[in-house]
Amino acid sequence: MRVFAALVLLAAPLAAQQPQAPAPYVNELPGAGRPVDIPATTARRQRLMDRLGDAVILIPAPQERDVNEHAQDSDFRQDNTFFYVTMLETPVSWVVMNARATGVDEVVLLLPDRNPQAERWTGVKLGPGEDAVRITGIPTALSTRKLDSVLTAALERHVPVYVPFERWSLGEGIIAGLRADSARVTLRNLRPVVDSLRIIKDAQEIAVLRHAAQISAEAHADLMRQARAGMWEYQLEAILEAGFRGRGADRVGYPSIVGSGFNATTLHYGANRTQSRPGDLVVVDAAGEYAQYTADITRTFPVGGTFTPRQRAIYDLVLGTQQAAMDSVRPGITLGRLRTIALAYLRDHSGDLCAPRTCDAYMIHGLSHHIGMDVHDVGPGGMPLAPGMVFTIEPGVYIPAESLGVRIEDDVLVTETGYELLSGAVPRRAEDVERLMQGGPVRAGGARRER
Repeated sequence: MRVFAALVLLAAPLAAQQPQAPAPYVNELPGAGRPVDIPATTARRQRLMDRLGDAVILIPAPQERDVNEHAQDSDFRQDNTFFYVTMLETPVSWVVMNARATGVDEVVLLLPDRNPQAERWTGVKLGPGEDAVRITGIPTALSTRKLDSVLTAALERHVPVYVPFERWSLGEGIIAGLRADSARVTLRNLRPVVDSLRIIKDAQEIAVLRHAAQISAEAHADLMRQARAGMWEYQLEAILEAGFRGRGADRVGYPSIVGSGFNATTLHYGANRTQSRPGDLVVVDAAGEYAQYTADITRTFPVGGTFTPRQRAIYDLVLGTQQAAMDSVRPGITLGRLRTIALAYLRDHSGDLCAPRTCDAYMIHGLSHHIGMDVHDVGPGGMPLAPGMVFTIEPGVYIPAESLGVRIEDDVLVTETGYELLSGAVPRRAEDVERLMQGGPVRAGGARRER
C-alpha cells in the first residue's frame, strides 16, 4: 500500500503538467524497431522504380492490433512489401514513390504524428520530420495528414498507379477510392514486381538470414542437451522457444512443431500436448524470426539420447538423401530437379528398410521451398537457382504403423560455385546428435559449408 501511494504521489504532478514536446531520437529506432540499413533500402527502392519506369507506387503499412481485442496476440508485424523498401516497423504509414523514366525520382514517407500522451502508454514512436529523414534516408518525411495532397499531386502525372493488390485492407479507404476512380486512375498490382526482386537476397538480407539460422540452430542444440524421456512436448517447445528469444529473436518464424512418437509422423502437428515416452523419436520443426526474416530448421532425435538400430537406419537414409540433394546445389539447377535427385537416392538406397515398398513412398511432401520474410517465401520452384537464393532441403520418411517419423531440414544459400549451409550449428549426423544429447560438445565446423 505504501508503494502504491508513493506512485500515485509521483504521478500526480506529471498528470497536471501540459504535454511536452516529443523527445528526440537517439542513434536507432525506438521500441522494437531495429536500425535501418539506408544503402540497402535506398537500393531496393531504386531498383523498383527503375523496373517500373513512369509510375506512381503506393505502399501502405498495416494498423496495430487492438490489444483489447487481441490480448493474447497483440504483437505488431510489418507488412513485407513495406518493410522491404523501408525496414521500418511503424504502423499506419505510407510510402509514395514517383518513378520517372526520365528525370528525378521522388520518394515520400508519411508517418502518423507523434502523440506524447499515447507514447506514455505504448512507448516512443517515429513521427514525421528530421528524425525520420535521418533514420531512413528518405528525403521527405511528412505527416499522414498530408497523404491526400501528396496523392493528388502524384495522380496529376496520369501514369499507372501500383499498389499491392493483396493488401487492400492495409489502406482500404484510400485504395478503394483509387479503384473507384477508374476513369482517371489505372491501378496495377505491385506485389509480383516486388516479389520478383525479393527472390534473390541482397547482402543485408543474407546477413540477417545467416543470423536467424545461427540462433535457431543453437536453440535446437539447447533442446537436444536438455531433452529427456517423459518430458511433455510443450516443455520441449518451451526450451526451444526460450532459446530463440534468449538470442534476440523477435518472435517464432511459424508455429513450432514438436511431435513425439506417433505425432512425429504428422507433418504439421501442432498440439504439442503429448508426453514423450522412452524410445520415442521427436521431430522438431521450428525456428526464430529475426529482423523480419525467418529460418526454417527441423531435427529428429531420440528423446532418450540413443537411436535404436531401426531408427538409426531410417535416420541415416534420410540424412544421406539430404546430403545427395545438398551436394547437387549449384546455380542453374531447379528445386524440382533437386527433389528428383533426393527421391532417386531414397529409392535406390532403401534396401529392405521399407519392404515391400521402397522408402521414397513414405516421403509425402516436397523437398524444398524458399525462405525469407515468410517461411514459405516468394520464388517459384521451377526457376533456375541463382546466387543469393535461400531455401530449405528437408527430406523425410514417415511410417505411422511404427510411430516412426524422421525429417531433417536445413537452410541453404546458393553461392557462385555451390552452396553455403546456414543452419549447421546444430548436428545432423546421428552420432553427433547422440553425443550432444549425452553431454558431449557440438562437433566444430558445421556452421558454414561451401562447395
